[in-house]
Amino acid sequence: MIKNIRNIDVHYIQYGSEKGKDIVLLHGWGQNIEMMKPLGDQLSDYHITILDFPGFGESSALTSSLTIYDYVEILEELLQSLNIHKPIIMGHSFGGRVAILYAARNPVSKLVLFSSPCVRDNYKSTKEQILKSLKKLPGMNKIGEFAKKYIGSTDYRNATPIMRETLVNVVNEDLSSYAKKIECPTLLIWGTLDTEAPIEDAKKLEQLLVDGGLVELPGCTHYAYLEALPQVIRILHNFL
Repeated sequence: MIKNIRNIDVHYIQYGSEKGKDIVLLHGWGQNIEMMKPLGDQLSDYHITILDFPGFGESSALTSSLTIYDYVEILEELLQSLNIHKPIIMGHSFGGRVAILYAARNPVSKLVLFSSPCVRDNYKSTKEQILKSLKKLPGMNKIGEFAKKYIGSTDYRNATPIMRETLVNVVNEDLSSYAKKIECPTLLIWGTLDTEAPIEDAKKLEQLLVDGGLVELPGCTHYAYLEALPQVIRILHNFL
């Protein structure tokens, strides 16, 4: 199904119990609906909504860069058009960041975040330091895209120029102040071997939440929610 929001075709699916509580599933960066379906398929007692964020899956490609605030506003308009109010929101990574901001601005029944860091530490990463040093060398002032191609993250290297700009917009936003505003019960599910969003990020986020709890999954990575799916589903049923 498609909803046109701000001249962007947003692709989404809905299934499960028509009478069940609404659950909205938000995928990570570079992913799509299919990455969240394993969760939705195990929660069929609920009314499931999963979307492809603009720029991903079967939703429209971006013609200009977006910010995290743009993504949240698009989600707000989509859910309003679908008559979904005070849902349970579950998000992975980038989708969890959108969920944090959404939950700070809108009534949410419960929130589940899978490997979704919100705190941006006030220091430059090692690769940023390398880039800065290289640019100072003679003849290296135009290193830009060449260096980023080899030093930047996998997500950054694989993205189009517009999506690269969007990714930078998203990851540079510190959502700490918004996390503090979330009033609903919030569950953090994190892999102890996550290198994209280390477990320390989860602990920082837990401290910011009014009503938050952390479940650590030993031996799991950034995709812990899929790697330990049966255990995660049991945890979710207890939480919900």
